[in-house]
Amino acid sequence: MVLDGKLRTALFAVLGICFMTGLGWASIPLYRMFCQATGLNGTTQRALRAPGAVNQQIRIDFDTNVAPHMPWKFAPENPSETVDIGARDMAFFTATNTSDKPITGTATFNVTPSQAGKYFTKIQCFCFTQQTLKPGETARMPVIFFVDPKILQDPDASDVQTITLSYTFYPVDSAKAKG
Repeated sequence: MVLDGKLRTALFAVLGICFMTGLGWASIPLYRMFCQATGLNGTTQRALRAPGAVNQQIRIDFDTNVAPHMPWKFAPENPSETVDIGARDMAFFTATNTSDKPITGTATFNVTPSQAGKYFTKIQCFCFTQQTLKPGETARMPVIFFVDPKILQDPDASDVQTITLSYTFYPVDSAKAKG
């Protein structure tokens, strides 16, 4: 009887360890999916096309950053735009590799205020793929987006008049890129 109790306890302990390990492994992709579904923390949405303009506009500010020690210059062509809510729009960014070797970068993005994240929708973006620039090369990179008209019905977003789209470029680890 005592052996059965110890065996059962050991079995539950092993199952608990396996469950917690699996949960830990799956937590990052699950959190990413949750943020994309809800717009939590300014996570933007993705779509194939815009729904069409409504009779209201909103200002979009563009913020750009480069990770420390990454020898790139990165900036929006226009620091802000006023866009029709629901209409497809496009903004351009330029990146220049100021080093003497090719560098691959990847851009992370965020939208503020955070309650606007679920309404800011990207159709196409340079941030969806890695970007490689040769020494001294400058690239012009577009983002195609729209602001979902549903933002107008959200009481939490009723006072949002400006949305800031922020990008930060980070170097891609060359060991990972080769693997």
